[in-house]
Amino acid sequence: MEPIFNREGKTVGWINGDSIIDRNGLHRAFIDNGAVYTYHSRYLGRFEKGFLRDRNGRVVSFVRGASGGPTTPTTEVPPIPPSPSIPPVAAIPPAPPTTSVWWLGWSVLDFEGFLND
Repeated sequence: MEPIFNREGKTVGWINGDSIIDRNGLHRAFIDNGAVYTYHSRYLGRFEKGFLRDRNGRVVSFVRGASGGPTTPTTEVPPIPPSPSIPPVAAIPPAPPTTSVWWLGWSVLDFEGFLND
């Protein structure tokens, strides 16, 4: 599992394959060809070049090695991830909207707000 960090460098979740897992071990979203969806097929944003971006192209969080976005902070040593739950069956996602603008700034949404948006 790869840790996901917020703008302060704190661990907020993990990516395991195409699944986005929160700090409680719950599968909250999945990545399909760079688009991020809830397990109910609601489009949340994009995961590109190591950055999770909201629907407006602003950065919510990142993984180590992210590029093409804002300067990332020093990251904490991530805690041991919880054993993830069994992922739900993902619904067939709709075609994501095309976003051609990628902002170099941070979103007003935090990681939890992004997953609940």
